[in-house]
Amino acid sequence: MRIVIAEDSAILREGLAQLLTVRGHEVLAAVEDVPALFEAVAAQPPDVAIVDIRMPPSHTDEGLRAAIRLRRDWPGTGVLIFSQYVETAFVAELLASGSDGVGYLLKERVAKLDDFVDALHRVAAGGTALDPDVVTQLFGRTRHRDLVAELTPREREVLALMAQGRTNTAIAAAIRVTERAVEKHVTNIFNKFDLPPSDTDHRRVLAVIRYLQN
Repeated sequence: MRIVIAEDSAILREGLAQLLTVRGHEVLAAVEDVPALFEAVAAQPPDVAIVDIRMPPSHTDEGLRAAIRLRRDWPGTGVLIFSQYVETAFVAELLASGSDGVGYLLKERVAKLDDFVDALHRVAAGGTALDPDVVTQLFGRTRHRDLVAELTPREREVLALMAQGRTNTAIAAAIRVTERAVEKHVTNIFNKFDLPPSDTDHRRVLAVIRYLQN
């Protein structure tokens, strides 16, 4: 993968760059602020950009605003938010801007480099990688619960795992059911959310977005 890193902590920024390089990936740039991030992406668009939320100058939401712009101006570039914080308002906007190539991981919960790299691969390939805590807080801020009321507890559990970017096989292992049972739950979710088969849309991601927007 070709990667750009935007992280104001020099230790974390350089550490990520070295670890990813050792793994055989190409780190095109490792920068400390948003202007440098846009400059790096414009010069050579990466497969995925790793972006912290709280960056200079105000250390509030610069990274999330930058991620939304990256999604708009460079739609072929995946964006992985890597932060200590969950900012639900902007994450919902980030997801609403498109259905593919979005990730949000919490730094304190990434225990293995293999898991982090796997999430990067999913995002770069147009998939999703959402931390369970992010999913929980996003679901909690949903204002209208009519769609959720139609889901069974098991379907909600499957949907949460879908939002993390899990395959049906991984979901089956996580909740200890057969893969065929997971397929049935996923089909029920699609039907309840009125998501017919499509050659152009990623129904798994659209199901999560539809939930968040209702």
